[in-house]
Amino acid sequence: MKKIISVVGARPNFMKVAPLHKAFNQLAINSVNQRTQIKIEHLICHTGQHYDEKMSQVFFDELELPKPDFYLGIGSGSHAEQTAKIMIEFEKILLQEKPDLVIVVGDVNSTIACSLVAVKLGIKTAHVEAGLRSNDRTMPEEINRLLTDAISDYLFVTEKSGVENLKHEGVPEQKIFFTGNVMIDSLVNYLPITEKSTIFKKLGLINAKTKELIKSDTEKVDSTNHTSIHPYILLTFHRPANVDSEEFLKKLISIVGELSKLRKIVFPVHPRTRANLTKLNLNFESNSNIILTDPIGYIDFLALTKNAELVITDSGGIQEESTYLGVQCITVRNNTERPVTVEVGTNQLIGTDLDLVKEAALKVLNGEKKTGTIPELWDGRAAERIVEILVSAI
Repeated sequence: MKKIISVVGARPNFMKVAPLHKAFNQLAINSVNQRTQIKIEHLICHTGQHYDEKMSQVFFDELELPKPDFYLGIGSGSHAEQTAKIMIEFEKILLQEKPDLVIVVGDVNSTIACSLVAVKLGIKTAHVEAGLRSNDRTMPEEINRLLTDAISDYLFVTEKSGVENLKHEGVPEQKIFFTGNVMIDSLVNYLPITEKSTIFKKLGLINAKTKELIKSDTEKVDSTNHTSIHPYILLTFHRPANVDSEEFLKKLISIVGELSKLRKIVFPVHPRTRANLTKLNLNFESNSNIILTDPIGYIDFLALTKNAELVITDSGGIQEESTYLGVQCITVRNNTERPVTVEVGTNQLIGTDLDLVKEAALKVLNGEKKTGTIPELWDGRAAERIVEILVSAI
């Protein structure tokens, strides 16, 4: 029996580990049916890095993940505090369980902390979503990515830029596997369930329709219930480089006010963003077209992304999801570690000048939309390929 521990720390990790867990379970079922000798025990360690445990539970439930086998309860703190606490507690788990392999995903502090502990103990480590580079070392995530890739034994890459980045850094080719995007696996699996989402009703985005009414170009129509969804722009902002700036937040409030005259704005407010707005005593203008919400669960947020006329974000994963869904996306950053979303997808990398962001948004709303395609191997089967490689290797 081979033992594998996958690590999750923050919500984006859950969407990446869920398809891996499902693939390991399917492997176990197949091995029993085919009477083969493949026996894998797949365990999940939740570091508790993400401080909103209520939302963490929502994501676990929606993604059909079991209760974590290990919960470290680390919570928030400085990068040094958080990383150190994770390392101390995760080492105890590894000494107790003695796994054959540790899987880390993404680029959060849990990623580097747990991979470093595993490697120091001589345990093989796999990094899922390896090779992504923004080439901006002021981003904590970039440091986490670089260090994790440098010490991991198996590097599973989502897009071809990742392969080139790793080769350029001198990583041996036998460690690099271009397998596709596990985050898209989750999207493909749960996309049909978004049809049952009630988030549009909750947010007041529904227009009653009759069979005879025809939608406008900007309206999304539910053909079953004969309702339409108000055209809207979906916003997400959480990166410290943006939301820790008073100047940026003041400008963001102004731009949102202007765009709300043209479309409804749906803005799930990240806790960091909300805290900064409160600290600076800044508020969005009160009007029915600006809909501010708390963070939203995976299925509801996927429904919002799928039906948005435009997404404006500084997130990483949303660039990928919008590209797969063919939804227009404006990324408010000066760089992206996911260049395929710009090169072949529907993503536009505009920078952090919000006047340019508004200009790009107005073009999209006026019909100047970017045509995109789905990147190579983003087919919903990345986890299967990863599990097949790992099982044959360990």
